[in-house]
Amino acid sequence: MSSLSYKKAGVDIDKANRFIKRIKPLLKDTFRPGVIGEAGGFSGLFRPSLKGLKDPVLVASTDGVGTKLLLADLLGRYEEVGIDLVAMCVNDIIASGAEPLFFLDYIACGKLNDKKLVSLMKGITRGCKQAGCALIGGETAELPGMYSGDKTDIAGFCVGMVSRENILDGASCREGDTLIGLSSSGVHSNGFSLIREIFNEQELKGELKKQLIKPTRIYVKAVLELLKSQWIKAAAHITGGGFYENIPRTLPEGMGAVIKKDSWPENDIFMRIRKKGRIHEKEMYRTFNMGIGFTVVSGPDKTQAVLDTLKAAGQEAWVIGEIVSGEHKVTLIT
Repeated sequence: MSSLSYKKAGVDIDKANRFIKRIKPLLKDTFRPGVIGEAGGFSGLFRPSLKGLKDPVLVASTDGVGTKLLLADLLGRYEEVGIDLVAMCVNDIIASGAEPLFFLDYIACGKLNDKKLVSLMKGITRGCKQAGCALIGGETAELPGMYSGDKTDIAGFCVGMVSRENILDGASCREGDTLIGLSSSGVHSNGFSLIREIFNEQELKGELKKQLIKPTRIYVKAVLELLKSQWIKAAAHITGGGFYENIPRTLPEGMGAVIKKDSWPENDIFMRIRKKGRIHEKEMYRTFNMGIGFTVVSGPDKTQAVLDTLKAAGQEAWVIGEIVSGEHKVTLIT
């Protein structure tokens, strides 16, 4: 009987080391001032600049991309979900008014697939560059007893920073404030379990694939421009739970939001999902972003300035509703 080894058990340490060596230049390409040392240590080091920050507060977020990974497997495309992974975290960070500083990833797989994982890492680094945050480390775990073949799951973790006085907590929201919606790039990273129930593999691999695989839009640069002005009182990342769950999280008790449904153009992909799946309207707005991936609240006197700033940053946006006194919920009207 031949002796056993970790490699025979399904874990190839040498291959993992070659993969890490291959992706190190990708990480370095995301570095920003504050990064200390090189990638590959036991931990990532970051020294933040506290200049201009009063009572600095660390803000952290962690997330994944859910079953959109199954679509990536079906299409053999992974760079887009790498961007998604970063977007899901950094968009949550800016919803608190913070600037993302650094990011770490976790990749678990049954078997290392260099082509697949390098493509995924290219997406993660692209997302970090779009967000202006440094990818300072991560972990790749080969777990043949938990995942079959080269099946993969991913998670991300991001840390940002904000002055305590500038935290967006919605406390200053008042009745009559304006709710502004920022356009999404499409479905983003939520609702794919429902999508896979509605469309078969042939449909997903057909003309729909370009719309469905589009990565989540990263709103960091546009929102950071708004934060400089201190014109916004609250912000929400429209992810799982859609309008009904996410917008109230940003508002104080006794405040709700009224949203006019026809105040922005509906993305074709949502019309197709609703029609093919015969999905009720409330379910659509509770599951999907419906073309609005991020919202901000401003005083009515600052609304046009906010819209102009977003336009200058290349971000399409619309006034989609207002803040009202009453129940702590979202109401949709025509």
